[in-house]
Amino acid sequence: MNVNLYCCDGKWLMVDLGMTFADPHYPGIDLVFADLEFIEDRRKDLLGVVLTHAHEDHIGAVPYFAEELGVPLYATPFTARLVQAKLDEAGIADRVKLNILPNDSAFSLGPFDIRYVPLAHSIAEGNALLIDTPHGRIFHTGDWKLDDEPRVGVPATEEELREIGDEGVLALVCDSTNVFNSAASGSEGAVRAGLLESVAAQRGRRVVVTTFASNVARLQTLGEVAQACNRQLCVAGRSLDRIIGVAKASGYLKDFPDTISPEAAMDLPRGEVMVLATGGQGEARAALARIAGKQHPITLEAGDVVLFSSRQIPGNELAIGRIQNTLADRGINIVTDRQSMIHVSGHPGRPELVALYDWIQPEMLVPVHGEIRHMAEQARLGLSEGIPRAIVQKNGDLVRLAPDGPVKIGEERAGRLLLDGELIVPADGEAISARRKLSQFGLVTVALAANREGKLVSPVEIASIGLPLDDDMAAFVAEAQADVAQAIRDMKGDRKRDPLALAEAVRLAARRATQRWTGKKPVVQVMLREG
Repeated sequence: MNVNLYCCDGKWLMVDLGMTFADPHYPGIDLVFADLEFIEDRRKDLLGVVLTHAHEDHIGAVPYFAEELGVPLYATPFTARLVQAKLDEAGIADRVKLNILPNDSAFSLGPFDIRYVPLAHSIAEGNALLIDTPHGRIFHTGDWKLDDEPRVGVPATEEELREIGDEGVLALVCDSTNVFNSAASGSEGAVRAGLLESVAAQRGRRVVVTTFASNVARLQTLGEVAQACNRQLCVAGRSLDRIIGVAKASGYLKDFPDTISPEAAMDLPRGEVMVLATGGQGEARAALARIAGKQHPITLEAGDVVLFSSRQIPGNELAIGRIQNTLADRGINIVTDRQSMIHVSGHPGRPELVALYDWIQPEMLVPVHGEIRHMAEQARLGLSEGIPRAIVQKNGDLVRLAPDGPVKIGEERAGRLLLDGELIVPADGEAISARRKLSQFGLVTVALAANREGKLVSPVEIASIGLPLDDDMAAFVAEAQADVAQAIRDMKGDRKRDPLALAEAVRLAARRATQRWTGKKPVVQVMLREG
């Protein structure tokens, strides 16, 4: 959920406004955002939001915060079309200024002179930003890699990047994601050859390929592979349809084959169709999960093949494994990038990082994009390759790059926000904490009525959700009722007449009874009525 902030002469520039997908730590939550409180308090000095590319971790939060920030957005055409669709869907397109800039364009915002520098990545129009200020120039890479055969777009050449370095770069703010990879990430051209070989080998079998919908270069390759193997192309998944439409409108996928419907695909001989499907990350509602679970018009039989032309995003391993196990149980063959050259990463390995250091020759290195271990390792790599200075920053660190940088000069709160239904709430709020406890320990509800003297005037009622007591529930309830009644009888003096004290005694008695029976400490809700 990338949100980068640069300040110069009292004015602020935001680079990217992304989100991430929730993990089980946030039950019932799909989307997670960075808390923008710091910059919202300074919005009068915020000049704009510049978007490097259209992956969700760089643009996904735009429809939730752009109107509130109240500043213009800047993006190249492909990215802008996807952002525009988000603004339209959110109903705020008329209240957010979106500036569409040509590739390789340059513009100014206050003390910042900004230039888009195209770099290869696993999406169309991946860009670095060259940010020039009166105090030095920043080369902010965004997500990138080196690719001699990118298939889509024309990234900056070595000569162009060396020219930027020759003009002087104060700081290289650089992607750390694949810093532990000893080899370069590889080329989309090599993936084309691998996919062609893999699909061509599946004579007489139905083939499904799943990949990242946003990887336009991969879609271009898959269209060509389908044609070369004399297979009709079927697209299964709304995000793929959307990306294909946006890519064509932006001048890409010019020779992409016409696609057929799932129903038409099922009428063809098995060896004459190739299906592109969403869901390679294990998403439960995506096309691949429904195909695997026999809940989709596309059906597979034993011997058919699913190619995973994608990598496992950390955190998705279990979800992906469940789908692959379901497919394997049905006799469907699975091919991943571990078996065949059908995927390459969009991020730089160590050789690519070292090459960029040599070309840009920065005075300092600021690793970003990755976990702390990735950023720390890139700082070590940069220093070992001759970059004079480096700094490892954490979320919320305020770092001065010039003069005399890099140095940490402050630390601001960097919280998380969650999209909970239709509400945006703090990640550390009581609602999420309670939901987490409920999911782990269950719920016991105790209802009773007592008079003003604290004596029971109705039977104690106990109900539960999530306790492992299917066969023993009646015995547990009877014992817990007796414990609650005894706890009330044991109360003395004014405490017995205090509703809060009475409710707490009831809660503790019910919780102890539940722990005795189950070993768990559930959430206990007491409903006390005076009667």
